[in-house]
Amino acid sequence: MTKKLRHKLRQGQTVSLSCLILFAVALAFTFSPSAFGQDSRPKDSKFTSLDGAKIHYVNFGKGDDALVLIHGWTCNIDNWRDQFADFAKRNRVIAIDLPGHGQSDKPQVNYSMDYFARAVDAVMRDAKVKRAVLVGHSMGTPVARQFYRKYPEKTLAIVIVDGALRPFGDKALIDRLLAGFRGPNYKETGAQMFAAMMGPNLSTEAQERIRASFLNTPQYVIVSAMEGMADASSSIWGEDKINVPVLAILAKSPFYPPNIEQLYRGIAPNMEFHMWEGVGHFIMMEKPKEFDEAVLAFLDRNKLLKK
Repeated sequence: MTKKLRHKLRQGQTVSLSCLILFAVALAFTFSPSAFGQDSRPKDSKFTSLDGAKIHYVNFGKGDDALVLIHGWTCNIDNWRDQFADFAKRNRVIAIDLPGHGQSDKPQVNYSMDYFARAVDAVMRDAKVKRAVLVGHSMGTPVARQFYRKYPEKTLAIVIVDGALRPFGDKALIDRLLAGFRGPNYKETGAQMFAAMMGPNLSTEAQERIRASFLNTPQYVIVSAMEGMADASSSIWGEDKINVPVLAILAKSPFYPPNIEQLYRGIAPNMEFHMWEGVGHFIMMEKPKEFDEAVLAFLDRNKLLKK
């Protein structure tokens, strides 16, 4: 991205596109780092399948219950690399490359939140995990919520990491956003989104991994997953309640409505809510120590998972 373009974004001069970018931030759309390389996979790197497609995941530890990490849009397992050591000291941990992402297969299918939720279930069944605390970053939040709808008996709790429980914006705005990713210049649109989403503490190396992951995601996956996430008429944005413990950690942003906590509590009555200042969308990458401590404290307070 050129210095001129970054300057324009800072000054708010690219009005139409930057509005779409900022809307995307409000939706908590995510970009993530590249997947584990072939030579650096954890020893417990595994594959299972869903509808004939391979799904990659990594596992740390044993037990019937686990902390399951679900990345966001165009993300992959590597998003959580700073969490593995801290979380695995306490309990079993599984991280998933959702279909279309990372080392998982990328079939020509509808990448709906329901499809992703089924993929999470396929991994849990393969790993013989009976119940999970689901940690969903960005798009991982509606995926976790859809999993809870389909498999409530398997859901111990949900951790929201700068993700959405309610849709933002009208159909016209969403359509304009999607148009940027359906067109031939979708990579430029993505690059400009990154400029609005990176936090002040995110290293240059992490930023490069994030951009690389987006570029390695097929355009049809980018578009289909966003369509599934952005459809305000979809049942994924229903008013049905989440009746398990919920931890929400959001990045403070002027693009969240002022009553965001009230809106979230309307869906998740048993919720612990945090709004962090001075961070961008990739909270767990920017502030890994603080993030890990917050999640582990939540598990302890609610007596979730075995130490």
